[in-house]
Amino acid sequence: MLRLLRGSRAETRALRYLSRHGLRCLARNVRTPAGELDLIMADGPVIVFVEVRSKHDDAWGPAAATIDGRKQRHIQRAAELYLAQRNLHEHMVRFDVVAVDGKTISWLPDAFGAQG
Repeated sequence: MLRLLRGSRAETRALRYLSRHGLRCLARNVRTPAGELDLIMADGPVIVFVEVRSKHDDAWGPAAATIDGRKQRHIQRAAELYLAQRNLHEHMVRFDVVAVDGKTISWLPDAFGAQG
């Protein structure tokens, strides 16, 4: 329960942070058969799939380091399903990460590409 609450708070902080930097929220917590997409934002004409990671301490390294190749593939597959369901294949896409480490927010635009 505490983990879900922390995750929700981190997503809200990430959403506010990205909005202040000019991105527009299209959706939040979208569930697909391949997994959940935390935030879907628009950066001009680009659809941005944002993975939000949070950690309350430094054990096991920074939050951004927790996104391995397997997790990237899950996010990419979920994004493909989202785009297909909405007939948005022609849009440019980007995969960003927002890491919330305690009070610090780090935004990593284009953190991993379409090929993983």
